[in-house]
Amino acid sequence: MPKILSAVACNLDNDILAACLPLMQESRVEALEWSFDALYKVKDVPSWFIELLTAFSDEKRLIGHGVFFSLFSGKWLKEQENWLQQLKQTCTEFQFDHITEHFGFMTGKDFHHGAPLNIPYTSCTLNIGRDRLKRIYDVCRCPVGLENLAFSYSFDEVKRHGEFLEQLLSPVNGFIILDLHNLYCQIHNFNISFDDIIALYPLDMVREIHISGGSWEDSLADPPRQIRRDTHDDAVPEEVFQLLENTITRCPNLKYIVLEQLGNGLSSDESKAAFYQDFLKMESIAGRFSAPGKQSFAPLLPLLTGDPVEDETLYRQQLELSSILESATSYEDAMNALQTSSLARSDWEIEHWEPYMIETAIKIAQKWKK
Repeated sequence: MPKILSAVACNLDNDILAACLPLMQESRVEALEWSFDALYKVKDVPSWFIELLTAFSDEKRLIGHGVFFSLFSGKWLKEQENWLQQLKQTCTEFQFDHITEHFGFMTGKDFHHGAPLNIPYTSCTLNIGRDRLKRIYDVCRCPVGLENLAFSYSFDEVKRHGEFLEQLLSPVNGFIILDLHNLYCQIHNFNISFDDIIALYPLDMVREIHISGGSWEDSLADPPRQIRRDTHDDAVPEEVFQLLENTITRCPNLKYIVLEQLGNGLSSDESKAAFYQDFLKMESIAGRFSAPGKQSFAPLLPLLTGDPVEDETLYRQQLELSSILESATSYEDAMNALQTSSLARSDWEIEHWEPYMIETAIKIAQKWKK
């Protein structure tokens, strides 16, 4: 059976590249995940980085991971059209084995300066998400996938997320990136067991697994609770490696396991050494298993795209939520504003949002705001 490939998330960042270099020199990196849209505004990409991407592209071991498309924006944006055109051009320069995006919509008026946050799970958002996925496939012509969320406002969202992903991806025969640190965040923040949460996901749709580290944050809204954040700035916790051991055999179509860490968490020699050891541990686990991999995740039928699906009410609510989160001085301030907003008594179900997760959403939105 095909082996499961050990990969790294590698972008044009000096610290990430320095951390990955010893692994590449030892020919351990079997595939490369690249956040292609992070370079859309970079005019002069070094030739040696192009050569690195080309080397993996030529071996059909380059996978693309988008950040900024804002899949669930209620309004079709000029920036989304530009994003698609840039992806189309990028796909003429490199051969991707698949393309993935983040789940959610981007806060903030500036398309590239916002936080990806959750949306209500409704027929409206389902139709918008399906429309956008078809458009991504239409330009890249390779399998398309989505990553599971680290953040939810309520336990009900946690329970519904896997099923919603399945409904979204089925029309394009798409796949899931199962981010195990994101799962770890949900397990801790909502006190759910691994067995219970993993049962909520269609694991036959998992083609890629992410592992990474994160951070702890004290909650002022619900002390002494600590919130697990998917900040990607630390080594992989032992608990996430345990999740990998427990998950890998349940995913018959798994092809890639990707180690992620941001450059701001790799600035010291100690952090680079820890990254190296994390890769070796991931590689060792991956090497003990194989997957049948019979699912290609290519669309089964031609995909037709007409006019973009939009919902003006959803878009106005997204802008209103973004504004509240980006300007709130506290959880209480945000909650007061939400209760008098258009989101009150709506499909967003803000009345069931956990105080400590609203507090976390404020921190996420304000961190990403420029």
